[in-house]
Amino acid sequence: VAFSVEWVYIWKLCLLLTYCPDILFSQTSKNQIKVDLVDENFTELKGEIAGPPDTPYEGGRYQLEIKIPETYPFNPPKVRFITKIWHPNISSVTGAICLDILKDQWAAAMTLRTVLLSLQALLAAAEPDDPQDAVVANQYKQNPEMFKQTARLWSHVYAGAPVSSPDYTRKIDKLCAMGFDKNAVIVALSSKSWDVETATELLLSN
Repeated sequence: VAFSVEWVYIWKLCLLLTYCPDILFSQTSKNQIKVDLVDENFTELKGEIAGPPDTPYEGGRYQLEIKIPETYPFNPPKVRFITKIWHPNISSVTGAICLDILKDQWAAAMTLRTVLLSLQALLAAAEPDDPQDAVVANQYKQNPEMFKQTARLWSHVYAGAPVSSPDYTRKIDKLCAMGFDKNAVIVALSSKSWDVETATELLLSN
């Protein structure tokens, strides 16, 4: 049976609204999460979550890429962080996420609201023994205070959170003054325990 483009469009809208009622409300909710349509095919959405209070991410706003597969809602959406973030369960390079409900623990009854709230919960309670980013997880376990300061700095630089450690900022400025790219400097210092000498060596080797 052939269906017109209009009927396919309406069917996709009904399906998405059934399992993703969140998209009806693009404004920020009391949980400070929101979802917006990106294209009229309903295959790509943009999510946003606020950093949870009493965490290094507080005050930041994090953009998410959400792709809806053809098999949705029987398979989970594909989600990654667009905003750079320093977290054991999120890749600091690609934004890929290690979260069970986006893998084998997904259930068809779940909604995008479930996903976004779960991501907020993940920011508040990392699982370093099941990491997506081994470097971040190691820092989280070996030097918790440095992890917090580093995560707070990334939140400030990339997610608009309040100003973080002035000492870390000075180190970034010092290496940027040498002509290195700011993003590369932040990654190098973060991964080298904020040691300027070893971070410089890493930057020169690249």
